Amino acid sequence: MKWIYSQRLAPYVFVLPFVLSLAVFFAYPVLSTILMSFQEVLPGQTHFIGWTNYRDLWKDDSFYTALWNSTKYTFWTLVVLIPLPLVLAVFLNAKRMKWSSFFRSALFVPTLTSVVVAGIVFRLVFGSLDESVMNTFRHAFGAGTINWLGNRVTGMLVLVILATWRYVGINIVYFLSALQSIPGELYESAEIDGANTWQKFRRITLPLLKPVSIYVITISIYGGYAMFTESFILWSGNRSPNDIGLTMIGLLYRHGIEKNSLGLGSAIGIVLLAFTMVLNVIQLRLFGLFKKED
Repeated sequence: MKWIYSQRLAPYVFVLPFVLSLAVFFAYPVLSTILMSFQEVLPGQTHFIGWTNYRDLWKDDSFYTALWNSTKYTFWTLVVLIPLPLVLAVFLNAKRMKWSSFFRSALFVPTLTSVVVAGIVFRLVFGSLDESVMNTFRHAFGAGTINWLGNRVTGMLVLVILATWRYVGINIVYFLSALQSIPGELYESAEIDGANTWQKFRRITLPLLKPVSIYVITISIYGGYAMFTESFILWSGNRSPNDIGLTMIGLLYRHGIEKNSLGLGSAIGIVLLAFTMVLNVIQLRLFGLFKKED
């Protein structure tokens, strides 16, 4: 029984729960999905069909539509949900900011709202043509009706507005936590040297926010390409007009669940995983994370 008190085994014992959870909840599902993407899965039987699922995917026009929609959504959420929370966090962290705690709470509350509830509310605000809240508001000023959820541009706009409303608060928390860890002496030294507010922000704040910025960008890329519930609720299903709201996860759901083509659905999942990993490796390389320190 001496092995129980072994100092050599202790590190492995503490790491074991993480390794097991990683193997059971990530490695095994990914390997099973890769295997399934080369199979035709039928009730009670499976058989290998090689690269057929991937070839069928490249020939499917809806695949390119879904990939383009997800890419646009991810791009616009990155454009909005990185600089906006950063600027708001800087203001909320300022000593002169009054009611800072109130604004922090108010901006974070939407994050706690269910995606389904948020989607239903936004559908009431932007949907149903003349009966929608936004069109009623426009009519009050003499403007015409807009089919917000029937147009490719306005439909994407509604999705980005929903993402901004719901997720800006959590990104503010990330940036605030990083801002509060920056020593105040750095700003005091910069002021002594004659630096203005913009120079302190550019030379001190932005460089020291680099680690958390990389983290926020990374999770935003994965979150953008994983978006499904918002689109599903806004268009009351996975069939938006001309597939303007179809995402990669929506396409996976369409083939894997609605059409019971689990092999093709697995192929979509693997392509999506590879695509997002490549994008994140590129952005990490651009930020210099793979450079060797001298």
